[in-house]
Amino acid sequence: MRLGAALPFAAFGGGPPGVNSFAEAATAIEELGYSSIWTLDAVGRGFMLPDPLMALTVVAGATERVELGTGIMQLPIRNVVEVAHRVFTLELVAPGRVLFGVGPGSTARDFEVFANDSGDRSADRSSDRLTDRFSDRFADFDRQWSELQQWVRDGKVGERDLSPWPAVLGGPTLMLAGWRGRWVERAAAESQGWIASAVYADDDQLADGIARYRAGGGQRAVVTNIQVGEDLAPTLNRLARLAAMGFDDAVVLDLTPSRERLEAIREGFAG
Repeated sequence: MRLGAALPFAAFGGGPPGVNSFAEAATAIEELGYSSIWTLDAVGRGFMLPDPLMALTVVAGATERVELGTGIMQLPIRNVVEVAHRVFTLELVAPGRVLFGVGPGSTARDFEVFANDSGDRSADRSSDRLTDRFSDRFADFDRQWSELQQWVRDGKVGERDLSPWPAVLGGPTLMLAGWRGRWVERAAAESQGWIASAVYADDDQLADGIARYRAGGGQRAVVTNIQVGEDLAPTLNRLARLAAMGFDDAVVLDLTPSRERLEAIREGFAG
C-alpha cells in the first residue's frame, strides 16, 4: 500500500500557512518517500483551508514525482467548466500526476457560504433555497459529474469549447468519493478510482466498501483523512489494517505536522 500525506494546514512548527510553508512541506513529503500529496475542501467551518487546486499548483512547482490529489473537491458548490479549466492547468504543470477526486459534499455550511455563486442557479439566497440546494446536491452532482467527464475527455461540451492544450486532454485521473450505498459501485463502474474517508467510515465499513468495490471491478482504492494523534502507534496500527484490507493508497492527516513526525510515520509504516 502506497502512503500519501495531506498538505499541512499550518507551517511546520506552527505559524500561518503560505506559499513558503506549502512548498517546504511538499518538498519534505516527497523527500521522505511519500507517494502522494492531497488537499481537502471545506469552507465556512471556523477555519480556512486553501483552494484545493491552487494549493496543488504550488505543490507541483516544489515537487517532481509525487502524485497530487484532491480528497475531495465538492462539485455542487462550483461551476464545472471553471473547475475543468483549473484542472487542465494543474495537469499542464504536473503531467500525469493529478488525481482529481470529486464528490457531492456532505456539509450544509459549505453550501451556505458559497450561496449560489456556482453559476448553476438563480441568485435566490433565501434560507429555504439554500436548504433545497444542499438537498439537491446529489442530482446536481450527477449532472456535473457527467459534464466533468466530457470536459476532461474532449475539452468541450456541445458548442462550449475550452480548446485545451492537446497534452492535457484525458490526463487528470478522475476519482469518485463515498462509501454509502451506490457510491462504491458507481466509483467502480464510472471512474478511475474510489476515495473513502477514514473520518466518516470505521474499519468495518471500509472493509465492506473495498470488498464491494473490487467485486464491481474497481481498480485503485484510496482511503484518506487518517488522522494522526500525538501517539503515532494507533495510526500505524490502522495503516496496517487498511493495507491488509487491500487498499492501494492511504493518506495521513496530521494536524500538528513536522518533518520529524512525517518521517516517523513513514519509517514506522512497512508499506
